[in-house]
Amino acid sequence: MADKKRKYSSIIVDGVQQAPSRAMLHAVGFSDDDFNKPQVGIASTWSMVTPCNMHINLLAEDAAQGANEAGGKGVIFNTITVSDGISMGTPGMRYSLVSREVIADSIETVVGAQGFDGVVAIGGCDKNMPGCMMALARLNRPSIFVYGGTIKPGAKHRDIVSVFEAVGGVAAGKVSEEELSEVEHTAIPGPGSCGGMYTANTMASAIEALGMSLPNSSAQEAVSDAKKNDCHRAGEAVLKLIENDIKPSDIMTREAFENAITVVIALGGSTNAVLHLLAMAHTAGVKLELDDFTRIGANVPVLADVKPSGKYLMSELIAIGGIQPLMKTLLGAGLLHGDCMTVTGKTLAENLANVEPYPEGQDIIRPLDNPIKKDSHLVILYGNLAPTGAVAKITGKEGLRFTGNARVFESEEAALDAILDGTVVKDDVVVIRHEGPVGGPGMREMLSPTGAIMGKGLGEDVALITDGRFSGGSHGFVVGHVTPEAAVGGPIAVVQTGDSITIDAENKTISLNIPQDELDARLAQWKPPAAKESRGVLAKFAKLVSSASEGAVTDKF
Repeated sequence: MADKKRKYSSIIVDGVQQAPSRAMLHAVGFSDDDFNKPQVGIASTWSMVTPCNMHINLLAEDAAQGANEAGGKGVIFNTITVSDGISMGTPGMRYSLVSREVIADSIETVVGAQGFDGVVAIGGCDKNMPGCMMALARLNRPSIFVYGGTIKPGAKHRDIVSVFEAVGGVAAGKVSEEELSEVEHTAIPGPGSCGGMYTANTMASAIEALGMSLPNSSAQEAVSDAKKNDCHRAGEAVLKLIENDIKPSDIMTREAFENAITVVIALGGSTNAVLHLLAMAHTAGVKLELDDFTRIGANVPVLADVKPSGKYLMSELIAIGGIQPLMKTLLGAGLLHGDCMTVTGKTLAENLANVEPYPEGQDIIRPLDNPIKKDSHLVILYGNLAPTGAVAKITGKEGLRFTGNARVFESEEAALDAILDGTVVKDDVVVIRHEGPVGGPGMREMLSPTGAIMGKGLGEDVALITDGRFSGGSHGFVVGHVTPEAAVGGPIAVVQTGDSITIDAENKTISLNIPQDELDARLAQWKPPAAKESRGVLAKFAKLVSSASEGAVTDKF
């Protein structure tokens, strides 16, 4: 292939002066012919720390083989991942969002250093997917993202959220320890990301709608021939992107992000999509704001009856065709931008032209005229408790308005203890603060408290607000991403136990029901807390991170 198709690798391997580079590469398997081929970096998030990623080494080999057979030279390298499901409810969860930045930095670093001409990034868990995407946007080289795939359902239709909720059931006396053990041993049957429309499946769907994955990449089980073929085809497809010089900046446009938001809403996806799409857009140089979710959400219904608030798992959505028929329906209704370029080299509308509709009789995806909710479940709230915004996940099943008395906790652990021991009761608004990006540091997810609330049967009687965030598995009357956060002097820092709080999803407000002069007086007395970390990655994150309302990125200078 011509040197213009080796825009980056030729600098590394061509000419007499690069003989030392070639010598190093001979040792890792390069032949003389390989130096004349475009090099494709295969960014693998393989790790044995979590089932989400335990199979990705094999998928990376499939992608490399696809690149090699298409005339390139695939080179596999690794980046990190951490497990939310394992670290949830512990101090380790502080590293979760931080890992998104580490992953983006590490992929950018390897690809930039090695001079790869194109990239295939394979991610299989919540943060490593947006981390991969942020790296691809920064590098702006021909690239494709591949989702590692969803896990198969556990026994009795269980998944990881079943375990968290069973813990609450034990505390409520509704589940025995023997039953908890049985749930624990059967909920996770093997490789793949958590099985509901939690953050992993939400982000995979969003990235497919964005145009950065091949069609159907979001809707394949982790252990399947379809996923192996997806990886192989991605390796081939990136060579076509290199040949035609199609880069992420050609795909990740504002209209493409609007498509991603639309699909996330229709699927009833995770609140983390707000955080991650804002971060990805910032990295891609696309202007995207919290209010764009409100604007788009006013016209997009929730159509998918999927967990956590619905009945079905991703495997069941895969069985009826995945998200492609849904996207075709949304396109036909004028809710998607069909002219957006995708990694196939075709537009979104061209990709969807021959997609068949869902089979008759399925009830996983509702028709447009019979939605689960007529507008978005992702509700952006403002008010004196969140002047720069907060994110609620309101499907309508929880109700649309909640007024209760604050019960304030300075950490997730303290709140969980109070939920499990019965301190938290009907009509409480649980306030968990100092868990934001700066205050955590790291913005932990609150699946343990929300799972305990649901397991204890308080899902309709208790609300929870936090400057932290929520797992995609959380449901109930929950509000996260409260900004400004407590650690920087946001109003959530001065809420007192017993204060009345109102969450109004219809009017999109969140209010601390005290006089303004009293709120002003409390804020005037507020003093910044001491930093929890003085060195290392958490300290760096706390020093650099932007507000959650801006995606909690670390390069907003």
